Order: sequence, then C-alpha cells, then structure tokens
Amino acid sequence: MKNIEYINIIGAGLAGCECAWILAQNGIKVKLYEMKPLKKSEAHVSDNFAELVCSNSLKSESITNACGLLKKEMQILDSLFVEAALNTRVQAGQALAVDRDKFSEYITNKIKQNKNIDVIYQEVENVENLEGITVIATGPLTSKPLLENISKIIGENKLYFYDAEAPIISADSIDMNIAYRMDRYGEVGKGDYLNLPMTKEEYLNWYNELLNAESAPRHDFDKLILFEGCMPIEQMAKRGEKTLVFGPLKPVGLEKDNLNKPYAVVQLRSENKDNTMYNMVGFQTSLKFSEQKRVFSMIPGLKNATFERYGVMHKNSYINSTKLLDDNFCMKQKNNIYFAGQISGVEGYVESAASGLMVAYNILNRLKNKKIHFPDTTILGSLAKYISTENKYFQPMNANFGILKPLNEKVKDKKEKYSKLSEIAINDITKFKNEIK
Repeated sequence: MKNIEYINIIGAGLAGCECAWILAQNGIKVKLYEMKPLKKSEAHVSDNFAELVCSNSLKSESITNACGLLKKEMQILDSLFVEAALNTRVQAGQALAVDRDKFSEYITNKIKQNKNIDVIYQEVENVENLEGITVIATGPLTSKPLLENISKIIGENKLYFYDAEAPIISADSIDMNIAYRMDRYGEVGKGDYLNLPMTKEEYLNWYNELLNAESAPRHDFDKLILFEGCMPIEQMAKRGEKTLVFGPLKPVGLEKDNLNKPYAVVQLRSENKDNTMYNMVGFQTSLKFSEQKRVFSMIPGLKNATFERYGVMHKNSYINSTKLLDDNFCMKQKNNIYFAGQISGVEGYVESAASGLMVAYNILNRLKNKKIHFPDTTILGSLAKYISTENKYFQPMNANFGILKPLNEKVKDKKEKYSKLSEIAINDITKFKNEIK
C-alpha cells in the first residue's frame, strides 16, 4: 500500500498501546486517540494509559502454562506490555503480578516519549470520520456513542458479557495473628501470599451469608451473561456448598501445620511493591458495597478490614469476530478497519495486548503488500485463528493449550506434552519473526 501517512488507533488501553508501540518502533506514524481524562468509563480511575481495572496478576510465568508461553512469544516480538510488566513486577509466587500504577506509568511514559506517536485526547464517536487504516482498540468498556457507531458498521453483530472485580484491602487492617505467609506447598513464613484459614463451621456460616447477600442493582433489560473466567464468587457459590473449597478457597498445599488443617483458605495477593494493599484472590463480586463489608469481614483475619476498593461488576462488549474478522483481526467487508483487545473476542490482559501486537505486525506487512498468518503452533496464531473461525456459541477466549495445533505424537504426561508444545511454539515464533522482519 502507498500513501499511508499514519495509522489511527482508538483507545490507549493494553491493546492500543501495544499496537501503537510496535508500529512506531518500526517507523510508522500513529495517531492514538484516547478519551481519558476528558471522559472515563465506570471501571477506570487513573488518567494513565494501559490501566489495569481488575486484578494486577498477569498469570503464570512458566512456559508450560499457556499464558506464560503467550508472554514469552510476545517478548520475542518486542512487546512493550511484557517489558513494562517485568520492570514493575511485585512478588506473587509463580505468577507475574505488577504494581498497577507503576505499570501504567511505565507504558504511558514510553508512548508519550515516542516521536512517532501523536496522542490525541478526544472521544471518537464515528470511526468512518477517520481517514485511512483505523484500529479500534477501545476495549470491553467502549463508550456508548462509539459502540452505537460500531454496531451500524458491523450490522448489529455485537455481544457482551458481565465482568467482575475483586476487593482490595489495606494491609494494616489484616489481623496478622490469624493470617500467615505461604505459597501453595511452600514453607510457612515464606512466599508472596497471605492466607486466612477457615474451619468447616466458620466456612459454612460465611457461605450461608454469602448465598443470601444482596447484589448491586443492574439494568433489568440486560440479560445476565457471565464469563466463566470472571465469575462472581456469589454466583459460583450457588453451584454447591463445596464449589468454593475446590476453587478459589482450596486449602490443599496451604496447611499451616498437621494438627489444624483448614477446611478452606482465603488467599490475599499483594497489589503493590510496598505491600500496603492486598487483593482478595478469586473474590470477583457484584454484591452491594455494604454487603461486601459485612460478609467478607466475617472471614477470619478480616474482622476489621479496611476496603480500599470494593468489587464491582460491569458490562463488557465484544463483537462476533468469528463472522466479521479474518485472522489478521481485519474486517472482511471493510478492510481499512481492524479490531484489537477484548472487543475483538480475546479475553484477559495478556491476550488483549497480544492482539494489539498481532494487529501491528499484520499492518506492517500489509504496508509492504504482504499478508501474514501467525503460526497455529503458537498461542498468538491460535488466538487469531479462534477469533476468525465461525462458531455458533462464540465466547471470548483466554490463552490455553487446547487451541494450539496438536502434537503429531501422543504424550500422556501433561507436563511433558506442554513442554513439547512450548518448545515448538518458541521455535516457530522465532523463525516467524525473522521471516516478517
């Protein structure tokens, strides 16, 4: 393609910033449109770019974990997201967790300092008013005017699900006579997680209060569609009395001693490097704030808990990409428009940034009149294939080994299988990088 002066990117979230960075680092001019701080969604607080609105965890670092492998693939392709995460990490066992404020600041500074990126603080309400190639990376919390415009462009093929966030607690309000530090299967007194043990009686009393707690109101005309990966804890509890003890409150490997084995354990993960705030792991919720205070304070160790942020539920929008997009995240009918981030049908922080990275490389090669396809032996390529393959029951997808091209051999041992899949993926994405460069 000729005569392309710049690429428009709408939204300076994880996907938008990753896309802008890759393009800019390769000499392409970018106009990055961001409506903050002029206007914020119900989930945003900071004025910075790439704000993490839910957990501060970016999941496992191990390449035998699908999300860990995805981060490795992105790192090979010069990801700003991964660079920022590694530079602002906080201790979280085998997970890569970050200080959310420093993470956003890091990316914001990098974007603002790049001479090829022109940041325009403006809400875009009509995509078709922009000239040339446009990347819509407005995320799951796209503003209403723009969402209505997108609906017209795509012919009403838009979907949504409800997402929930977990509460954050002040560290100095946690009873450390009850809480103990330990990672799963680790040593007491060591590790990155605080653990709050519950006896069976304590758990059942708390569980019954959780079942009967009052949820925050929502619009009646919105059918409640929940994404499994962000299921509110009160909804999960309705599946059965033991669901939580086999899920987020699983006590296995967290025994403080052999004499007093807990029936359930609530885990708290640090929110920042100073360890002044802790996130309630797995406690995404849509309960009223007053009910969160009442019910969660029943947990041993949280009797006097100070909630720095209560959990909230919000509506996430995404398009039916399986009908609308090709595996370059480009619209089939309007090939000057790309989608990136959760609005494109991927789910999760890392996956959202990954889609922005892929869109950037797709555009870079398009400008050289080449169309590329990320290898289906990689998590990147498998996500691209998933969002572009027709699926009657389409829902946003996290990174997982199930979407990868299978091995040519049968391997029974799961760890060995994942190791072999990871080795192939890393080899293929490295080779792919050399080819597209």
